[in-house]
Amino acid sequence: MKVLLSIRPEFANKIFEGTKLYEFRKKIFKNPNVTKVVVYASYPVQKVIGEFEIDYILNDDPALLWKQTEKFSGISESYFFQYFAEKKEGFAIKVKNTRRYSQPLCLRKEFNKIPPQSFLYLV
Repeated sequence: MKVLLSIRPEFANKIFEGTKLYEFRKKIFKNPNVTKVVVYASYPVQKVIGEFEIDYILNDDPALLWKQTEKFSGISESYFFQYFAEKKEGFAIKVKNTRRYSQPLCLRKEFNKIPPQSFLYLV
């Protein structure tokens, strides 16, 4: 099963460049059968630009999560802690086997979906 994640273009590009190996989330999908993430690059790109497989998902206190992921986080420490401000737990999706599409796809036209706030399941 796949999920669609909205990711800022700067971070989405780092994922496909291989410099960001973790995608951070405040909330995570509940379905344990999710194995792939389809990446929607948010404004100003507003296109589906690729996908990746999920290696594993870490769930921990943000301070401990940062210690485990900082080397390949693709973001600054200050941005990380600002993102998780006042949260008791966070999630880090470990990226593997990325595939950037040769032609970005229109979310509405190709998937008949609108951009999710967090994520949405794809069949």
